[in-house]
Amino acid sequence: MSDTQVFRIWIKAPADKVWQAITDPEWNQRYAYAAPQFFELKKGGRFYSTANQGMKDYAAANGFDMPEIILDGEVLEAEPPRRLVQTWRMLMDPTTGSEPFTTLTWEIEEAGAGVQRVTVTHDTPGAPATAAMIRGNEEAGAEGGGGWAWVLSDLKSLLETGKVMAGA
Repeated sequence: MSDTQVFRIWIKAPADKVWQAITDPEWNQRYAYAAPQFFELKKGGRFYSTANQGMKDYAAANGFDMPEIILDGEVLEAEPPRRLVQTWRMLMDPTTGSEPFTTLTWEIEEAGAGVQRVTVTHDTPGAPATAAMIRGNEEAGAEGGGGWAWVLSDLKSLLETGKVMAGA
């Protein structure tokens, strides 16, 4: 199995709107796992995501701890609205939290007629649990576990229809 996974989707939206949906917590908390993500968009800037109330409630009801910071990393490159490279580590699970930081690259490219090709490349050497998690579990669906393919599909739904898949 490769240490690099590539996910691609085409979204009918301006590049700056796609960029905003990825990097602005007011937007990125509206789709996928609904956990706000915060970026300091400069080389060496901080990246982190906080648990939402639903995640905290689920953890409490099921007898495990949910950390306040569920993702962390560092911005390596930020070229709005076209390219974002960052390190990435999931802290919600002790197994993924103990693995090394991985590298996540977002590329937003004009594909004609107001359509953007969004490519997510996630390099996961030495992080097999993270690699399995981002690959997704088709049976998990909207309940979580859908990996990057599910996140990107929800992003596309939000930008093109104003609604996320679960809210359709």
